[in-house]
Amino acid sequence: MVEPDPGAAAGPRLGAPETLGISTLDPGHRPPAMPPGRQVTVRVRMLDNSEELFDVSQRASGKVLFNLVCTHMNLIEGDYFGLEFQDHHKMMVWLDLIKPIIKQLRRPKHTVLRFVVKFYPPDPAQLLEELTRYLFALQVKQDLAGGRLTCNDSSAALMVSHVIQSEIGDFEGSQSRSHLLNNNYIPDQMALMDRIMEYHSKNIGQTPAESDYQLLEVARRLEMYGVRQHPAKDREGTQLSLAVSHAGVLVFQGHTRINAFNWSKVRKLSFKRKRFLIKLRADLNSSYQDTLEFLMGSRDCCKVFWKICVEYHAFFRLFEEPKPKPKPVLFTRGSSFRFSGRTQKQVIDYVKESEFKKIPFERKHSRVQHGSRLSPVPSPRHQESGVPAGDLDSPPRRHWKESALVTAEDPSPPSPRTRASPAASLRNGHAEDPRPPTPGAAHPGAEEPGRGPSRPKNLDPLNTGPASRSPLASSFSSDSYVGCNDLDGGECDSNKSLDLCGPDARQPSPLTSPLLYDAGSVRTDDEDEVRRKRFPTDRAYFIAKELLTTERTYLKDLEVVSVSFQCAVGKDEAAPESLRNAIFANFEPLYKFHAGFLREVEQRLALWEGRSNAHIKGEYQRIGDVMLKNMQGLKPLTANLQRQSEVLVELDKACRASRRLETLCRDFELQKVCYVPLNVFVLRPLHRLTHYKQILERFCKHYPPTHGDFRDCRAALADVSEVVEQLRGSMVKMENFQKLLELKKDLIGIDNLVIPGREFIRLGCLSKLSGKGLQQRMFFLFNDVILYTSRGMTATNQFKVHGQLPLHGMTIRESEDEWGVPHAFTLIGQQQSVVVAASSLSEMEKWMEDIKMAIDMAAEPSNGLTSDLLSSPIDNKFPEDSSAEAESEDDMAAPRGSLEKPAAHRANTTVHVCWHRNTSVSMVDFSVAVENQLSGNLLRKFKNSNGWQKLWVVFTNFSLFFYKTHQDDYPLASLPLLGYSVTIPNESENIHKDYVFKLHFKSHVYYFRSESEYTFERWMEVIRSATVPSSRTRIQNRKIESSHPH
Repeated sequence: MVEPDPGAAAGPRLGAPETLGISTLDPGHRPPAMPPGRQVTVRVRMLDNSEELFDVSQRASGKVLFNLVCTHMNLIEGDYFGLEFQDHHKMMVWLDLIKPIIKQLRRPKHTVLRFVVKFYPPDPAQLLEELTRYLFALQVKQDLAGGRLTCNDSSAALMVSHVIQSEIGDFEGSQSRSHLLNNNYIPDQMALMDRIMEYHSKNIGQTPAESDYQLLEVARRLEMYGVRQHPAKDREGTQLSLAVSHAGVLVFQGHTRINAFNWSKVRKLSFKRKRFLIKLRADLNSSYQDTLEFLMGSRDCCKVFWKICVEYHAFFRLFEEPKPKPKPVLFTRGSSFRFSGRTQKQVIDYVKESEFKKIPFERKHSRVQHGSRLSPVPSPRHQESGVPAGDLDSPPRRHWKESALVTAEDPSPPSPRTRASPAASLRNGHAEDPRPPTPGAAHPGAEEPGRGPSRPKNLDPLNTGPASRSPLASSFSSDSYVGCNDLDGGECDSNKSLDLCGPDARQPSPLTSPLLYDAGSVRTDDEDEVRRKRFPTDRAYFIAKELLTTERTYLKDLEVVSVSFQCAVGKDEAAPESLRNAIFANFEPLYKFHAGFLREVEQRLALWEGRSNAHIKGEYQRIGDVMLKNMQGLKPLTANLQRQSEVLVELDKACRASRRLETLCRDFELQKVCYVPLNVFVLRPLHRLTHYKQILERFCKHYPPTHGDFRDCRAALADVSEVVEQLRGSMVKMENFQKLLELKKDLIGIDNLVIPGREFIRLGCLSKLSGKGLQQRMFFLFNDVILYTSRGMTATNQFKVHGQLPLHGMTIRESEDEWGVPHAFTLIGQQQSVVVAASSLSEMEKWMEDIKMAIDMAAEPSNGLTSDLLSSPIDNKFPEDSSAEAESEDDMAAPRGSLEKPAAHRANTTVHVCWHRNTSVSMVDFSVAVENQLSGNLLRKFKNSNGWQKLWVVFTNFSLFFYKTHQDDYPLASLPLLGYSVTIPNESENIHKDYVFKLHFKSHVYYFRSESEYTFERWMEVIRSATVPSSRTRIQNRKIESSHPH
């Protein structure tokens, strides 16, 4: 029996045992207090057909019981579910969360409540928790078996194949047939057994979490998905049934939908005795009457259906829970019933903005234990009972023991009942040594005998967000994988997750990795002060040191193409000779030149710092002569730099000609060494020239004309400026070409994205208003067309194109007042109009400015681009028509699309960061970012830690990449900066050190400490370039300069 004591629930959150899984917006809000009175035992049947007993007070509201059920299951997204029971009229009704239980259950001891899905979202990607998707899959499985979810044979067989893939794993002929003979999933299963086994054989490698998602993907396209039919008759006495969905009120005849009334067309829903009334908004083009009338079995039937309509409308259409009406003084009129609970928007926002950590949960019917884990961390209950971590694959127990959720904000140590093992220390806010463990070595979380702990106890916690809850997040073995989500603000550790990204391994979610932490690299403040005093403090020294640190990073980047790519791809027979020659001829001379340049800079800095020949160091406190010599030596290589664009074009041409080479390049991009897209490395030599120019400009600005180093720096600046001007025109074109190639990999459903004349302008998240309400979409703006897409939690991590909006003849206007949606604007095309909403006023202004500019560009006579980008035509309809983006059941049931195993795709691109952070980025921002690359040593501190950790940090591609030292070949972790703010700590944060800046995003806070005022200013400058939108005039000036060189 489950007691109402919240502390007795499975897996309570640390520091907040009474708030686990509660349906409330405030993470610190306590559940409703249990009213005094006699306790009654209520039996609840779960979706896995197990029954649980709950003790509640007779006077308690339905919300108290429902919260107990959600708490027991550790269910965060409980608002999608409800408790139903059979009342004294033998009707199935929902438990009212506001009314006392005693007024609803006449005989509580003899009533069985069923915990079932109440609200069916249109897209399973809106379910952010894996546990929630698992429960939805159980509901679909029940509906299939009960004949409520009707469909054609192909869809039925496809869904059953995903169910048995989740339960028994990969296909094995005799095992699969035996399982089907012993379990009945659909009414006429024997006739479809061969087809089910055929589909099952094509699901190899699919984890239970992925199977759940694929099952929901098929189910959501069926006409009877989420439909509960309520018998009714029309005025002519024809037998019909009514139902309600996220889109509106549906009318069925048998199992065929004959009509649908979208919420946007419904003015009022009411009932009078047995009559259910739907009042529609006036529409001159509609043939319907203003009021439609349906006759139901009784007044109670009308009221039950009316209540669920009210709740569906509020849940899917409102931004927040409706406030209760004030009680009338004398007379009451109409029902006082209202929706109680969070709306879908509030649920999604709450889960995204909160940090929950997970431990394993059991799938009752699944034999594939490794696939049902959200992380490899063992359950605290297993640890307490002495069960080894390796023995977790035991048969599931009767009671639910799902994923425990741990708050990321509570800095207090865990209580004894929930303390995890050392292996679980990461999930409780402690990070481990990022270096791979050696055989026989002690666990990094364990302390040496006789020594105290060597690391702070309260590190900044990990964040877990929507991406880490994707099906991919649970598809790896528990021996080598720990997950977190850096797109929601936390860091991404590539030391562990990217080990799995070889050609034969499945790629993990981009944000799935523990926080980087190494106790051995924490230095005391005294050591740091002593070290700082030994080195020069002149500003010119730190400018020269920036040259050194960025040159080290640049040489490593050249190695990625000239060494790593050549070994992995260049020697394969699929690589044409022209591509090999282009890479070798262009990168080998550059690599040799910059290797020599780096040696000279390192030697000069060593003399400048006085580490050798200290008595003559005064003669070497300069760098201009080294720069002048090498900038002159770089001039003969200008031809190689001009041919960088040829390498990019040749690589694209070769990949389009050879499927094998395309696969090899994609697999190479998934390796640890290729920490940004491959095309970015190809253009690094062009961007490096701009960095040289900026560094020399800082020297010339710092030195007075009389300084001995000024003349050499000015001469070197003149030389590099000459080369930059020669290459500027091709540089702008190649940046646009590179961005189009990168977007082509992120999108599916388009044919000819990369064509001459097309320019990328902006990408980012907007909410599209349709018959389904506001739905998150990723928009891509070009100079001739706008594409809008969505991302499903699939193995490809790509965005599917839903539609296109040609810019020719388009107009745009603000429409916040018209639709009642904040920051909304309407795109009015010649064939289609779309209403979208931005996340903020500044985002709306940026989008509207760029779209207006793009419309002007599309109107130019010289723009002869075709706007037809889609692989197959889409019937674009008015956004209120909910069928505008619907796929047919037959399409989804066809085995070709859903059964082919797609290749892995890198999922940490800027597009994915924008999707998860609900922001946008323009080509202006990309251009500024490549000009503002920086690297060097920084000290990092978390919000709740004591020591500072020394790291080698590289800023590029809107992200910080963390290394142990500059000699490492690949980063240990990364931190995407889009959405972050960079500030200076205030007094209350007790950071009493110089040159410290703070990065914060929601609850994530990081402190970084630089070694001088100059480096502090530079890091602030480059990070702001990634977090603060740039002015459009900058890119326009660059285009003008490229067309009119000096």
